Parts: sequence; C-alpha cells; structure tokens
Amino acid sequence: MQVAVFSAKSYDRTFLERAAEGTPIRWTFVEARLSAETAIVAEGCDAVCAFVNDRLDAPALERLAGHGVRMIALRCAGFNQVDLEAAARLEMSVARVPAYSPYAVAEHTIGLILSAIRRIHKAYARVREGNFSLDGLLGFDLNGKTAAVVGTGKIGLLVAKLLHAFGCRVLLYDPYPSEEASAWGEYVSLDEALSQADVVTLHCPLTPETRHLIDAATLARCKQGVTLINTSRGALVDTRAVIDALKSGKIGALALDVYEEESELFFENLSDRVIQDDLFTRLLTFPNVVITSHQAFFTREAMEGIAATTVKNLIDFHDGKPLANAVCQQRIARA
Repeated sequence: MQVAVFSAKSYDRTFLERAAEGTPIRWTFVEARLSAETAIVAEGCDAVCAFVNDRLDAPALERLAGHGVRMIALRCAGFNQVDLEAAARLEMSVARVPAYSPYAVAEHTIGLILSAIRRIHKAYARVREGNFSLDGLLGFDLNGKTAAVVGTGKIGLLVAKLLHAFGCRVLLYDPYPSEEASAWGEYVSLDEALSQADVVTLHCPLTPETRHLIDAATLARCKQGVTLINTSRGALVDTRAVIDALKSGKIGALALDVYEEESELFFENLSDRVIQDDLFTRLLTFPNVVITSHQAFFTREAMEGIAATTVKNLIDFHDGKPLANAVCQQRIARA
C-alpha cells in the first residue's frame, strides 16, 4: 500500500515509519502542503496522509481521485479542511485520529494560562537581556478565581480538573454536558460563563456554529481584563475583535496556540522573511500576548498515538475492514 504523506516533517517520518514497521505500508514523504496544485505527487498512491493545514477542497480531491487515491488518512482530530460532500461523491474514504493524548493539549493550556497571567514569557526575555526589574510583571493567583471552560470533551474535561486543582471555581459550557466533567465544575449558559470568568479557555471543534464564537459581542459580555486562551481551533476567535479588546483593556492577557490564518505561518521557519499577515504581526506587538505555533499536541506520547491510529486506519482500509474512525466511508477499498 503506497501512501503519500503531505506537510511531512522529520518527526512525522520518525513516528510513522516506526508505527508502520511490519505492515504493507510504503511511505512517500512530501514537505509541501496538499492542494490541487501538489496533488500530482500522489499519482499511483492508494492513500494520502494529511495534516491540519492541508487543503482538501473539491479540486484537490478530484485530482487525487484522478491519480488513483481512494483514501484520506488525517493525522489530526479536526476534519473541517476536507470537503466531505466531494469525498463522498468521489467514493473516497476519510478517516481521522479522533483522540490522542488529551493530556498534551490540556497541560499546554495550563502552561499558557500561567505564562499569560504571570508574564513568564516577558520575564524570560527580560532576564536574557540582563533586566531583572519586576515592573510590569505583576500577576494574580489562580486560586480563588473563576475559570470558564468552553467545550468539555476529553481535553476540556482535563483542563477543568486541573483548574479545579488550582483552587479555581470552574464554570462549564457545552451543548452536550458531561456527567464526568460536572464533578469538576458547574454547567452554566455561555453568557453566564463569559460574564463571570476571570479566565476563559476554549476547547471546541470548529463548526459553522462555533466560528468566531469569541467576537465583539461575546467579548462585550466578558469581565474587564479577562484572560483568554485558545488551544483548540484558530477560527473560534475573531482576531480583529480580539485586537480591539486588547487595545481597550477588555482582554488583560491573551494566549494562543492556534490562529485563524495560521496555514501560511505555522509549522514553518519564517525567521528570515517578513511576515505579511498584518493582524498576526499586530498581535505580536502586545506585551500581554503569548503565542505558540500549534504545538499543544506535540508530545512524544501524542505523536506515538497519532501515528498508531493513522497506521491502523490505513491498514483497515487496505484490508477492506470498516473504518472505526471514519468521517466519510465508502464500500470501495483497494488491496
């Protein structure tokens, strides 16, 4: 089984090759992102393996299908980058990695919260320049504060548990409440959660309903000086509205591991180039903003889990078995 891996980095190769040892999978690793223009690289492959910033729109899928590809193996949980209607029309199966170490993202979230409210990023830069002043580094205790966890799936559940351990009053919001999560917080409406929280952390999938969940209107309902964290999907947050809220002081600290236009930035070394995204560069000018480059998932344990599930999805397709992690599944399978 020949599989083209797009957006492939050295670490992808390491973990995927290790997970596929002893299987019929043969990899072709491609540094370029998948798009209609690069799909030709997959000619003769049975499947492609794609990541969060690969573009699997109808033109790309049509070209892949024309080259013989019948399966899309996503090495991520989200699948909003895939045109599922086109995939079904072209009789292509699509499978994802619905769960990998949720601890990776949950723990990174806590790290971002602590860095944002204690100005750790700012202190680190100062000390390296020989500046040991504490001016501008005043933070606040998490203990006794109110934290809103928006989205209580596996990651949100762990974040709620960790915030509870810090002594926070935890408010939860999710259209589908979890009995397990309710042990660590109280379910309330979104308006109630936002209006009472000192810290708001997002753990939602990106859907038409959640796109720009945080915008000017929802920010207006937040406390003055609220701390906002997003380690979920970039487009949950309206960047322009957030910049306005930073300027007015409505947002006291912001920490992001994702960004709505990240596809042209993240996972690449752009240190020798001028970044053309004016909104992103504006965010970087604020001293109370912490940004990491979509690395919350990036732990050894998570990468091993992602690789293992990706390989299982591919082997099940190869063997004609039902795909347990399918988001679009066809009867057609090729050995």
